[in-house]
Amino acid sequence: MSRTPPARRLRLGLPKRVFSQVLLMQVAIAAGVAVLATGLFLAPLGDQLDDQAMRRALAIAQTTAQQPQIAEDLTRTRPSPDGPVQREAERIRKATRAEYVVVMDRRGVRWSHTDPRRIGGLVSTDPGRALAGHEVMQIDDGTLGRSARGKVPLRDGDGDIVGAVSVGIAYDSVRARLLHAIPGLFAYAGGALAVGALAAWLISRRVQRQTRDLAFSDIAALLAEREAMLHSIREGVVALDRAGRIRLLNDEAQRLLDIDGDAVGSSPDEALGTGRTADVLAGRVTGTDLLTVRGQRVLVANRMPTDDGGAVITLRDRTELEQLGRELDSTRGLIDALRAQDHEHANRMHTLLGLLELEMYDDAVEFVGEVVGDHRATAEQVTERIGDPLLAALLVGKAAVAAERGVTLWVSDRTRLPDRLVDPRGLVTVLGNLVDNALDAAAGTAHARVEVEARAEGRTAVLRVRDTGPGIPEEHREMIFAEGWSTKKPPAHRERGIGLSLVRRLAERQGGSVTVTEAHGGGAQFTVVLPEALAGPGPEPAVLGVPSAAQSVEEESR
Repeated sequence: MSRTPPARRLRLGLPKRVFSQVLLMQVAIAAGVAVLATGLFLAPLGDQLDDQAMRRALAIAQTTAQQPQIAEDLTRTRPSPDGPVQREAERIRKATRAEYVVVMDRRGVRWSHTDPRRIGGLVSTDPGRALAGHEVMQIDDGTLGRSARGKVPLRDGDGDIVGAVSVGIAYDSVRARLLHAIPGLFAYAGGALAVGALAAWLISRRVQRQTRDLAFSDIAALLAEREAMLHSIREGVVALDRAGRIRLLNDEAQRLLDIDGDAVGSSPDEALGTGRTADVLAGRVTGTDLLTVRGQRVLVANRMPTDDGGAVITLRDRTELEQLGRELDSTRGLIDALRAQDHEHANRMHTLLGLLELEMYDDAVEFVGEVVGDHRATAEQVTERIGDPLLAALLVGKAAVAAERGVTLWVSDRTRLPDRLVDPRGLVTVLGNLVDNALDAAAGTAHARVEVEARAEGRTAVLRVRDTGPGIPEEHREMIFAEGWSTKKPPAHRERGIGLSLVRRLAERQGGSVTVTEAHGGGAQFTVVLPEALAGPGPEPAVLGVPSAAQSVEEESR
């Protein structure tokens, strides 16, 4: 026996699409506003119509009481259906379309009425206030039903009160005016609602296009996924609005730029300070894979404008890649040095073999002694003047590379640097970059020479590198320290234009400076002054003929 599937229940609820929800809410709001406005208009409308009817009745009564003939006829004749007071009151009633115009004497006896049979009888409502000289407006019930009434005193030629005039406007006419106004009011409300619904539909269509007809749940899911993605990727992401202010900053960007979430809402210059990194983020520097240095990090930035006038910048950390590139350069340099030494060693071995075959044993012994002595002298010369092993090893290796490239690397006689460096790796970076640039500049020139000087003054380290290259034009002496600026073709494994920027940043981080001037005899001379670069109790003994750091800077400024 087959089971009958359960009937599906009809579920009522809000639609899922943003377009439908926005349209429904806006139409509901427009309808609510229309109903509220109609109610607020109708609420005082009845009172306004009542007041208008009472004022109209009072005006008719005032106009009637102003006619002296009525007061005169009231005092000289008796109340009669055919009397002059009745005739005049009926004429006024018909002319003004009032429900009744009643003229009474001081006793409250009617002299006129719509129903002639009631003439001579007492009025149905109290005329005391009108007979006392007051004007009265009210809604009251009388012999003709409910009406809007106006009562005024009737005075003779001497100004004495001889009676009163009471005028009534049928209340049914007031209600009819109110009912007559309601359809028009509803028509206006319906028209306003239709216009509001059309505007809501147009706005909803625009929202539909902008949200791509997604549901609110889809938008919330996309937002959650975006937040998870932005804060999990290993690339920094910075978003700017059309005013150039930071509106989004993921965790990796905060780490790479060394800022926190408080930077949101500020401009790149305010958050990072002036410099190339802020220029790249702000779009003042254009291009792809732009290099910039932030602290000790080498960053690669790409900037993409957005449709709303803002921009999205991605940041990648190339510090480790740059370090690997420099290590590769150093390894290649060492390989070149070993190749040069191997070539030179082969030549020397051939020379030694020839001396032995010629049985010139004394000359062979002297030749071997000279060769060993030259290498020992070079290493000992460096280690005697530079106490730090990393820095000494760097210069020994660079000397071999320089020899292979046909450049003489000379360590100045004024070099004295004890083994008390606070950050020896930082000095290796500084001196290595300066020597590499100097070798590139001097290579291929006549009498190519690079001179290195490293000395200490108290706790200040002064590094100076001179070369015999073409030198640096004065107008470029500041530009060479900008990230990415270089005149040399970059190798395949890394970018150019980073070394001198790192040198300046390392120097400025320690409160020091980097300057470039023209060397004596041509070429460039770089001088780095690093305060507090050495640890220890006090200053090193001065070397004869070695100027102080202040004197060095003064000499360069000259």
